[in-house]
Amino acid sequence: MRTSFCLKAACLAGVLALAGCASSLPAPEKYSGFLKDYSGLQETKSNSGKDILRWIDPAFKGSNYDSLVFNPVTYYPEPKPNTQVGQKVLDGLLNYTNTQLKTAAAARKPLVTKAGPHSLIFRGAITAVDCTKEGLQFYEVVPIALVVAGTQVATGHRTMDTNLYFEAELIDAATNKTVMRVVRKGEGKDLSNENTPMTIDTLKQVVDDLATDATVFDTEQK
Repeated sequence: MRTSFCLKAACLAGVLALAGCASSLPAPEKYSGFLKDYSGLQETKSNSGKDILRWIDPAFKGSNYDSLVFNPVTYYPEPKPNTQVGQKVLDGLLNYTNTQLKTAAAARKPLVTKAGPHSLIFRGAITAVDCTKEGLQFYEVVPIALVVAGTQVATGHRTMDTNLYFEAELIDAATNKTVMRVVRKGEGKDLSNENTPMTIDTLKQVVDDLATDATVFDTEQK
């Protein structure tokens, strides 16, 4: 009986230890470097209820701008496909992200190819981190971090969590100063094991949440 209790306690400890890696917010040491400055980021909730990190210039007002230059979302840095996340999936995910976010941006401001005196410039990237002590580099894990789901380890299953990491900023075209920064992490669908191929559908909802929040976000500071 005591052996059984100790085993259960050990399993629970393992679950809790792994759960510490499964934060809904990227830790500072996981920032990709895509943004030039990560200072001032504060934990808040998006309109869809997701935990995110965001900084907004106190003087920023969306009504001061009449157009937006949308720079296509990229991977940062360029990932290497593998057997679980192939090139077709990487390309499809990036195309879907750009389609959704560009549509969301156009719903807020007229899109232009050349910035004017009252334009905002958007730049964003899908980035990645790995929830391990060693911290694998981006190009070693592709832009989707896969970690063993802590709640499933005790049962012997090797279900894999999928997470998409995203960083973006808005820049005032006239001053070339950033007026908003966002860093966030979204949880996709689980994969049954480390050999299960990922599809675009695995992370589609994460991208949809990004687009929804971009569409309804209130740009007027209170």
